[in-house]
Amino acid sequence: MLYRPRRVVCSRCGIKVERVSWAVGKSPLTTPLVGVLSTFARLLSWQEVSRLFGVSWSTVRQAVAQAVSYGLEHREFSGVLSIGIDEISRRRGHRYMTNVYDLKRRRLIWTGVGRDEASLRRFFQWWGKERAEALVAVCCDMWRPYLNVIEENTPNAAIVFDKFHVVRHLMEAVDEVRKQEARHLADQGVELLKGTKYIWLKNPWRWTKKQRARFRELKRSNLKVYRAYLIKEAFRALWEYKTVWGAKRYLRRWFWWATHSRLKPLREFAWMLRRHEQGILNAIRLKINNAIVEGMNRKAKVISQRAYGFRTPGNYALALYHGLGNLPMPETTHEFL
Repeated sequence: MLYRPRRVVCSRCGIKVERVSWAVGKSPLTTPLVGVLSTFARLLSWQEVSRLFGVSWSTVRQAVAQAVSYGLEHREFSGVLSIGIDEISRRRGHRYMTNVYDLKRRRLIWTGVGRDEASLRRFFQWWGKERAEALVAVCCDMWRPYLNVIEENTPNAAIVFDKFHVVRHLMEAVDEVRKQEARHLADQGVELLKGTKYIWLKNPWRWTKKQRARFRELKRSNLKVYRAYLIKEAFRALWEYKTVWGAKRYLRRWFWWATHSRLKPLREFAWMLRRHEQGILNAIRLKINNAIVEGMNRKAKVISQRAYGFRTPGNYALALYHGLGNLPMPETTHEFL
């Protein structure tokens, strides 16, 4: 039998969820059907599980809700010293979820609607002052609403900006140079840069033969985007430094080159780095990056795509906790052969 839950607003994330109540000493997950459905729901879409077992989609969802409810009540957070924070798009139209990950255990510890100060502040209110002050490092991007809340709640933690987010901003600057120059050339009737976007953004060792040949032709044309490309490639050397002082010295040299390039998008990017220099150097000092967060976000997108999107944030949050939370599951009375 499936237990009927109560719909409440979760104090952790502000999302309407289902809270399950059961008799003392008797978990509903000991019901074989609930355990089986929730287990398969980690691997398949909920719709596929409902077809496989001949039950309704809502039955599968209820099983997942009961599994997540149990897991959230029985998980523990000892030893969480570094967290990663990032947003993920839930649906089109700028519908975002803020996800907080445990970098050591590679698990989702919190998700909430939005990507503003209010959404991240709900996390720290639930997380508590004592655990927030115990954090050693917080890895995130340069999104100012996040930084405001992090600086306010984690006085002892180093803020880390890793290369995944930094390089993304650099790529956007290089592409803006390409767009501006392409428009200028198009006004003169020249289509020299048409179809060259990924030549400037891809790593050189990932070029196709056609892209490599085209690059050899373009670099003879004294293009602004070629200068932007060289500056982008030079920035790659920053992450090879093992010491903070060496990285800081190289970053200052690169900063001079970028700010004297006469390329406005590159100058703006360089000044953004100068304002956030300490967070970049912290990544080298602490040997922390957001690769784990990026990997978890890719899994979160797979969860969403597998279900062809979730209509409500509550269902999406359930699926994220179930698939990425590494939540404890009680033993069932059913034995699998």
